[in-house]
Amino acid sequence: MKFRTTSRIPAVVGALTASALALAACGDDGGSATASEDSVASGVDLSGVSITVGSKEYPEQLILGQILVQALEGAGADVTDQTGLAGTNVARAALEQGETDVYYEYTGTAWLTILKETRPINDAEELFDAVAAAEEKNGISWFARAPFNNTYAVGATADTAESTGVTSLSEYAEFVQDNPEEATICSSAEFRTRDDGLPGLEKHYGFTQPPGTVFSAESTVVYEAADKGECAFLNLVSTDARIAENDIVVLEDDKAFFPVYNPAVSMNSDVYAEHEEQYNELFNPIAELLTQETILELNGAVELDGLPADGVALDFLEENGIL
Repeated sequence: MKFRTTSRIPAVVGALTASALALAACGDDGGSATASEDSVASGVDLSGVSITVGSKEYPEQLILGQILVQALEGAGADVTDQTGLAGTNVARAALEQGETDVYYEYTGTAWLTILKETRPINDAEELFDAVAAAEEKNGISWFARAPFNNTYAVGATADTAESTGVTSLSEYAEFVQDNPEEATICSSAEFRTRDDGLPGLEKHYGFTQPPGTVFSAESTVVYEAADKGECAFLNLVSTDARIAENDIVVLEDDKAFFPVYNPAVSMNSDVYAEHEEQYNELFNPIAELLTQETILELNGAVELDGLPADGVALDFLEENGIL
């Protein structure tokens, strides 16, 4: 897929809301996405619809947010762009409080973090159905689940994997027990505390990470930290395009701990009910396109090549006949 090197919208303008959510508002005076005559969007009429789109702040979510923005614009909707919110809690609060109407959320995040369920569901479709049913009482509709899986993982540099012989999480658990001082891991703040992160991993695989062996490193610097030898292992997300670029070995989750994290459209139910058929006609075809291979390519264009998320999203939609 070829990507343009320029943004289709002007620079982000910060905006504080009355509820102090610190929503990062992108101006909508940069022009709307347009649909060609034979595109998917051209067959969906959302003219007269006003809708506000949110997303979280990291590259993959910015891409997904721009896919929402531009697809809706292509179908004729009047879109307010509020993508780039500071994490799950803020993005979800914005939806619940009516600051936004729609954003892409992940099934695993909804089940474990938002709904605070503890019963594991490893089947992707079953998990989606459970989330969608539970969210009905919250006034949020889920639809258009995509197949790619943005789940947690643990990795090691190629040199570490070779020197330790650790290629699976069971082997990692044994290594931690036998070599506690060498079992250093770089981890994001969320992974260190979430039930689907390190605490749950320890319980599931029967080990305890020794005190002083967990080092703070967010996704933006975790590869540099590992390369400098600050940690032997590192917390990853499976859709990060930098995994291959940095020659990282992803440890096999041989006891199937990490949940499924498929993205799906989560929308205010009142907004969804007004044009349910049109929203499904627009976003179901997009969902089918968002495979693991595709999201790695899109993420790589932003994370590795430094291209703007909005331009990457627009190229994706145009090349696949959505716009």
